[in-house]
Amino acid sequence: MSVQLNHTIVGSRDNRASAEFLANMLGLEAGKEWGPFVPVVTGNGVTLDFATVPEGVEIASQHYAFLVSDDVFDAAFQRITELKLPFFADPHRKHPNEINHNDGGRGVYFPDPSGHWLELLTVPYGGWQ
Repeated sequence: MSVQLNHTIVGSRDNRASAEFLANMLGLEAGKEWGPFVPVVTGNGVTLDFATVPEGVEIASQHYAFLVSDDVFDAAFQRITELKLPFFADPHRKHPNEINHNDGGRGVYFPDPSGHWLELLTVPYGGWQ
Protein backbone atom coordinates (compact mmCIF):
# COMPACT_ATOMS: atom_id res chain seq x y z
CA MET A 1 0.00 0.00 0.00
CA SER A 2 1.21 3.51 -0.75
CA VAL A 3 1.44 6.05 2.04
CA GLN A 4 -1.75 8.10 2.41
CA LEU A 5 -2.96 10.62 4.95
CA ASN A 6 -5.90 9.02 6.76
CA HIS A 7 -6.94 11.58 9.36
CA THR A 8 -5.78 14.52 11.41
CA ILE A 9 -7.05 16.08 14.61
CA VAL A 10 -8.07 19.73 14.46
CA GLY A 11 -8.18 21.60 17.76
CA SER A 12 -11.20 23.86 18.07
CA ARG A 13 -13.17 25.95 20.54
CA ASP A 14 -16.33 23.97 19.72
CA ASN A 15 -15.88 20.71 17.81
CA ARG A 16 -19.41 20.63 16.41
CA ALA A 17 -19.46 24.30 15.32
CA SER A 18 -16.05 24.03 13.62
CA ALA A 19 -16.89 20.76 11.87
CA GLU A 20 -20.20 22.15 10.62
CA PHE A 21 -18.50 25.36 9.46
CA LEU A 22 -16.02 23.42 7.31
CA ALA A 23 -18.64 20.97 6.07
CA ASN A 24 -20.93 23.85 5.08
CA MET A 25 -18.11 25.63 3.24
CA LEU A 26 -17.20 22.51 1.25
CA GLY A 27 -20.67 21.06 0.69
CA LEU A 28 -19.88 18.08 2.93
CA GLU A 29 -21.46 16.64 6.06
CA ALA A 30 -20.23 16.79 9.63
CA GLY A 31 -20.42 13.28 11.06
CA LYS A 32 -21.69 11.90 14.34
CA GLU A 33 -19.63 12.68 17.39
CA TRP A 34 -17.24 9.83 18.08
CA GLY A 35 -15.62 10.15 21.49
CA PRO A 36 -14.24 13.70 21.63
CA PHE A 37 -14.28 14.09 17.83
CA VAL A 38 -16.70 15.37 15.19
CA PRO A 39 -15.43 14.14 11.80
CA VAL A 40 -15.58 15.68 8.36
CA VAL A 41 -14.56 13.29 5.57
CA THR A 42 -13.19 14.72 2.32
CA GLY A 43 -13.73 13.24 -1.14
CA ASN A 44 -10.39 11.42 -1.07
CA GLY A 45 -11.19 9.75 2.26
CA VAL A 46 -9.10 11.96 4.56
CA THR A 47 -10.93 12.73 7.81
CA LEU A 48 -10.54 15.92 9.80
CA ASP A 49 -11.47 15.05 13.37
CA PHE A 50 -12.48 18.21 15.23
CA ALA A 51 -11.79 18.13 18.98
CA THR A 52 -12.77 20.78 21.52
CA VAL A 53 -9.74 22.19 23.31
CA PRO A 54 -10.25 22.93 27.02
CA GLU A 55 -10.99 26.52 28.03
CA GLY A 56 -7.80 28.49 28.60
CA VAL A 57 -5.68 26.27 26.34
CA GLU A 58 -4.28 28.13 23.35
CA ILE A 59 -5.05 26.75 19.91
CA ALA A 60 -2.10 26.98 17.55
CA SER A 61 -3.34 28.30 14.22
CA GLN A 62 -2.90 25.73 11.46
CA HIS A 63 -3.31 25.89 7.69
CA TYR A 64 -5.62 23.46 5.87
CA ALA A 65 -5.75 23.58 2.06
CA PHE A 66 -8.49 21.94 0.00
CA LEU A 67 -8.39 21.24 -3.72
CA VAL A 68 -11.96 21.86 -4.89
CA SER A 69 -13.96 22.00 -8.12
CA ASP A 70 -14.98 25.33 -9.62
CA ASP A 71 -18.57 24.73 -8.45
CA VAL A 72 -17.49 24.09 -4.84
CA PHE A 73 -15.22 27.16 -4.97
CA ASP A 74 -18.08 29.34 -6.23
CA ALA A 75 -20.47 28.11 -3.54
CA ALA A 76 -17.90 28.47 -0.77
CA PHE A 77 -16.86 31.93 -1.92
CA GLN A 78 -20.50 32.99 -1.90
CA ARG A 79 -20.76 31.76 1.73
CA ILE A 80 -17.56 33.63 2.64
CA THR A 81 -18.98 36.89 1.30
CA GLU A 82 -22.45 36.29 2.81
CA LEU A 83 -20.86 35.71 6.23
CA LYS A 84 -18.65 38.79 5.70
CA LEU A 85 -15.56 36.76 6.55
CA PRO A 86 -12.19 38.31 5.89
CA PHE A 87 -10.52 36.71 2.87
CA PHE A 88 -7.19 37.05 1.14
CA ALA A 89 -5.44 36.08 -2.07
CA ASP A 90 -2.28 35.05 -0.21
CA PRO A 91 -1.19 33.20 2.95
CA HIS A 92 0.57 36.30 4.33
CA ARG A 93 -2.71 38.24 4.20
CA LYS A 94 -1.21 41.12 2.24
CA HIS A 95 -3.96 41.09 -0.43
CA PRO A 96 -7.31 41.43 1.38
CA ASN A 97 -10.62 41.10 -0.43
CA GLU A 98 -8.97 39.40 -3.40
CA ILE A 99 -8.64 35.86 -4.70
CA ASN A 100 -5.59 34.55 -6.55
CA HIS A 101 -5.32 32.99 -9.99
CA ASN A 102 -2.20 30.90 -9.40
CA ASP A 103 -1.41 28.27 -12.04
CA GLY A 104 -4.53 29.23 -14.00
CA GLY A 105 -6.95 28.40 -11.19
CA ARG A 106 -8.47 30.31 -8.30
CA GLY A 107 -7.54 30.37 -4.64
CA VAL A 108 -8.66 32.07 -1.44
CA TYR A 109 -7.64 32.06 2.24
CA PHE A 110 -10.08 32.67 5.12
CA PRO A 111 -10.33 31.90 8.85
CA ASP A 112 -12.44 29.28 10.58
CA PRO A 113 -14.17 29.90 13.95
CA SER A 114 -11.11 28.71 15.93
CA GLY A 115 -8.51 30.78 14.09
CA HIS A 116 -7.23 28.19 11.63
CA TRP A 117 -6.64 29.40 8.08
CA LEU A 118 -8.45 27.52 5.36
CA GLU A 119 -7.39 27.64 1.74
CA LEU A 120 -9.47 26.67 -1.25
CA LEU A 121 -7.77 26.17 -4.60
CA THR A 122 -9.09 24.90 -7.91
CA VAL A 123 -5.74 23.91 -9.46
CA PRO A 124 -2.83 22.29 -7.59
CA TYR A 125 0.17 24.62 -7.26
CA GLY A 126 2.90 23.99 -9.81
CA GLY A 127 0.95 21.07 -11.23
CA TRP A 128 1.51 18.98 -8.07
CA GLN A 129 -0.93 16.11 -7.86
